[in-house]
Amino acid sequence: MSLTAFFQPRSIALIGASEREGSVGRAIWDNLRGFSGAVYPVNAKRAEVCGAKAYPSIATLPEVPELVIVVTPATTVPQLVEEAGLAGVRAAVVISAGFKETGKDGAQLEAEVLATAQRHGMRLIGPNCLGLMNPHAGLNASFASSVARPGRVAFLSQSGALCTAILDWSHDQNVGFSAFVSTGAMADVGWGDLIRHFGDDPHTKSIVIYMESVGDDAASFLAAARAVAAQKPIVVIKVGRTAEASRVAASHTGALTGSDAVLDAALRQSGVLRVDTIEELFDMAEVLAKQPLPTGKRLAVVTNAGGPAALATDALVLGKGELAELSPQTMAELNTLLPAQWSHHNPVDVLGDADAVRFAQALRIVCQDAAVDGVLAILTPQSMTHPTNIAREVAVIASEIGKPLLASWMGAQSVLEGRGILNASGVPTYDYPDEAAQAFVRMREHRLRLIWLSETLSAHADDDEGEALPCVGELIDAVLGSGRTLMTEQEAKQLLHVAGIPIVETRAAYDEEAAIAAADALGYPVVIKLLSSTITHKSDCGGVQLNLLNATAVRQAWRLIQDNVTHLHGLAAFDGVTVQRMVTQKGMELILGASTDAQFGPVLLIGAGGTLVEVLQDHALALPPLNHALARRWVEQTKIAKVLHGVRGQPAVDLAALDDVLVKFARLVQHERRIVELDINPLLATAEGIVALDARAVLRA
Repeated sequence: MSLTAFFQPRSIALIGASEREGSVGRAIWDNLRGFSGAVYPVNAKRAEVCGAKAYPSIATLPEVPELVIVVTPATTVPQLVEEAGLAGVRAAVVISAGFKETGKDGAQLEAEVLATAQRHGMRLIGPNCLGLMNPHAGLNASFASSVARPGRVAFLSQSGALCTAILDWSHDQNVGFSAFVSTGAMADVGWGDLIRHFGDDPHTKSIVIYMESVGDDAASFLAAARAVAAQKPIVVIKVGRTAEASRVAASHTGALTGSDAVLDAALRQSGVLRVDTIEELFDMAEVLAKQPLPTGKRLAVVTNAGGPAALATDALVLGKGELAELSPQTMAELNTLLPAQWSHHNPVDVLGDADAVRFAQALRIVCQDAAVDGVLAILTPQSMTHPTNIAREVAVIASEIGKPLLASWMGAQSVLEGRGILNASGVPTYDYPDEAAQAFVRMREHRLRLIWLSETLSAHADDDEGEALPCVGELIDAVLGSGRTLMTEQEAKQLLHVAGIPIVETRAAYDEEAAIAAADALGYPVVIKLLSSTITHKSDCGGVQLNLLNATAVRQAWRLIQDNVTHLHGLAAFDGVTVQRMVTQKGMELILGASTDAQFGPVLLIGAGGTLVEVLQDHALALPPLNHALARRWVEQTKIAKVLHGVRGQPAVDLAALDDVLVKFARLVQHERRIVELDINPLLATAEGIVALDARAVLRA
């Protein structure tokens, strides 16, 4: 259902309108007086509110309002929503507090309100919210003390208190909004609904979100973000970065995957830019709406002072950007133009006595260099400098170059006019050059996220939800039918095998002689490992014995594993061993895992593997489905990726084969949701191919 009635209603009813100074009902009534449509106060105890005729109920209004705002106590809200629904109202903002934030009883009350609204086909914003504004329609349906200026940014926030602070800040900074929405508890209307609405709103050029939680429908949020982010920047600040989801201690992947890290991966693949501060939140919304994105990470700096350029350089490099290497032609032109004392490298120091002509000519030369992806112009006020004239020249250049141009006009009164000229021409200005360099890095990050988004959309389009893996289902049915949820190593490897993932041949042995026979058949050297339906990590109890060269070694290893397990866990935990040939190929040990996040569903992990996986903490997350390009980008997020490409004489691993394994692994956990956890550790990556040496799987009963 469209959200138009919330932001462009023709008529509004305020239930709980009041004359009492300091009350929410009075504050909202006063704010609604600027609205051009009909506004009806509803108050069963008064005939008038501030001189306007009051109505005792929704049913007594002269028309059915398009939007109802409720500010009465929480216990009255279910009945009021029922009355509004019966009258035909389709949109309601519930300002009232006292719902799930208060505990069990409040949560039950909130569920009752939602069920009533859904029964009548009514959409709800709130409860426990500040309200909303549409400055372009003259609508202030909130109890904020001031109204937002019209602008191009839609601001969505779960914190009403933050809304009021941002509103005050926006007046001081002259920031305008296409909408201003306090989402409250998001019982009904959530992030996905709002993102889709403002994605279609012609007044909105970018969407900024203050997020405390993703909400109950993460899938809707991600789908909406993927649909909108390529056309309009979505910038998010998410609080609670250190909070982690409940972990499954038995799983390597579960131990490494926190809720915030999963959210990061989800935002990256959805094209959403995540920032760390409120200032960045609005700054990036403006920059991304005004400036073209850089095609690369190479920044050139043109400055009339060396120190500020050094600050910008530090911020750029620490943010994983690069100083552009100027071409010989650019250097020759600068040498002709500038005094002999200029810096002769990037940053281009045009010297403190540069006038507007010199500064502009140097800037234009640098902007035209094909090796430059973006340019930062830095100006400090000096006696020979005219900040306003130089700003006019920079504004002209910005309209010509087709690549991002940022400016740092340092100072106060002397640069104010110049800043105004630059901002009006679409050139973002910064008080300090390091902030400008950080903005360039963020712009580059946003471009990369849009590439991730493109590949993610392609992967979703190619993913055949109806394509089953029947052999996988049969294996899982058999394990669950035996009353178990923990697969044995052999079963987990068979699961991978039928999904098309290469495994090392593994045989189960339930006595010493069977273990020796298996080793003889496979060929020495061999590895034997604990076979147990209850023990998760074999190496923790001496359950892995490597490089066994003959039958005597196999017999000794069997007895050692049996003794270790019996001592630590009892004989019942020892079912036997698995036997596999010792892989002697040189390669990299990786971990490839999947766990289930409560909000986002299956989450994939790849990184440096082996027994020190939790210590090394070198891993990256992704969400299925994957295609080969997305799989490669995912791997490149890890530190070990450099080693996979070959270092110090070692050949590169078979990256195409690795991509193929990752895509098949993602498909397996995407389509078989009874897999709760799946670890391959180690996944051996060599120049000859990829093979799973060990596997562990936990199923949903």
